[in-house]
Amino acid sequence: MLMKELYLEAFKSISSNFAKSYLKILSYLFLASYLMVVFAFIFRASTGFAFD
Repeated sequence: MLMKELYLEAFKSISSNFAKSYLKILSYLFLASYLMVVFAFIFRASTGFAFD
């Protein structure tokens, strides 16, 4: 809930529509990348990958 409030408050203060849409796209790409990394780590850990 806190992240949602911070996200909404950050985009309220931006006046340019181009900057607003650009930053929203970047934030969604970052979220997708982060979720992919978490999924890959969980997948490797569950299949018994040796983290040496």
